[in-house]
Amino acid sequence: MDGPVLLTGAAGRVAEAILDHLGDSYRWRLLDRDPPEKDYSHEYVLADVTDAEAVRDAVAGASAVVHLAGDPRPDASWDSVLANNIDGTETVLDAAAEEGVGKIVLASSNHAVGGYETDDRVPTIYRSHDAYRLDGTELPRPGNFYGVSKATGELLARYYYDTYGLPAVCLRIGNLTKERPPRDYERGQAMWLSYRDCAHLFDRSLQADYGYEIVYGISDNDRKYYSIDRAREVLGYDPQDNSAEYDAED
Repeated sequence: MDGPVLLTGAAGRVAEAILDHLGDSYRWRLLDRDPPEKDYSHEYVLADVTDAEAVRDAVAGASAVVHLAGDPRPDASWDSVLANNIDGTETVLDAAAEEGVGKIVLASSNHAVGGYETDDRVPTIYRSHDAYRLDGTELPRPGNFYGVSKATGELLARYYYDTYGLPAVCLRIGNLTKERPPRDYERGQAMWLSYRDCAHLFDRSLQADYGYEIVYGISDNDRKYYSIDRAREVLGYDPQDNSAEYDAED
């Protein structure tokens, strides 16, 4: 890539996973409204994604955008997700389209489809290989306002691809933890994403060619009920971790 990769939400946990593993792989331009806790020795922009002028300045010259910024709380209020997640995402997409950025990697979430986890399917879907599998072709079914905002982000990315030709991949990220999958939490184990696999997924998202895609971001867990077949096919995603490997340690 000729220009830097703009990474919004650079002070967050997903950004930590990316930068810990890929810090030397790209020329990063980091953006967050909070100052960094780590020194990654990259350009850092203190700005909010709701500030259109600051976002345009940050996008200028970028070859790609990894958009992570937003309110990540599952219980976030409507006012917060509207401003930070929906309006903020539209601001970033608009600036990326205007600048002619090569692609955008959008952090979506499992919460965009959390409504599929009804009482009659829980916890069966966390245990079975084949009983129920979401693959990204299903309609969004959010279970909270945060999920609504992530589903809206996917639709905005679809609009900007269809209207302006801005390639976009939306990653429905599962349960990201640094050291190991959560104990005694089947849902978290089924959708676990290791830091290593997370970084690899974003690396492949920056390298692969695509138009518009929705894929799931989880490790290769035995108990997964999200399919990663599309991520393998389109992005070349090859996860190395599996939550079942930690069972013997418990």
